[in-house]
Amino acid sequence: MPGVLPGRVRQNGYVVPDLDAALVHWTDVLGIGPWFTIRNLTLDPSEYRGAAVSTEISLAVANSGDLQLELIQVHDDSPSCFREFLDGRNEGLHHLAWWTDDFEATIQRAEAAGWGVIQSGDLMGTRFCYFDTEMHPGTVAELMELNEMSRWLATQAREAADAWDGTTDPIRALG
Repeated sequence: MPGVLPGRVRQNGYVVPDLDAALVHWTDVLGIGPWFTIRNLTLDPSEYRGAAVSTEISLAVANSGDLQLELIQVHDDSPSCFREFLDGRNEGLHHLAWWTDDFEATIQRAEAAGWGVIQSGDLMGTRFCYFDTEMHPGTVAELMELNEMSRWLATQAREAADAWDGTTDPIRALG
């Protein structure tokens, strides 16, 4: 029987208290890069546990092989799945993400399987949804829409990681 979400895990997402410090660690200690950063994004429109919210974050993505890694720093105290995760923690693995061409149908499968939506919204033209997955405590499942922008970023990160020499231009700003 196929799983609720499509295919392989495409991304591991980590919530961090300081994006710049995390980038140094992931680049210098773990040797992962280059990172593509997008700073001071407002997730608006967004809905968290049924209420409209506006959350400001900065994020960075890089690849290790086919797996994309995402680092997320929250800049405000507004309610969000990221702020909820940080309550009682400093940082850590927040989510596993799947990508889909059929966003609505995949959400319907997840909801039919009993997965509740924690937060959903639109990030620069790409829809996302975080599900509460109580059967696997400590992480949530993210579904991200594959469209022109998200495919472009995924391709950029993967190709840059494959060609990266480990030192040149380890942090690259987008937007």
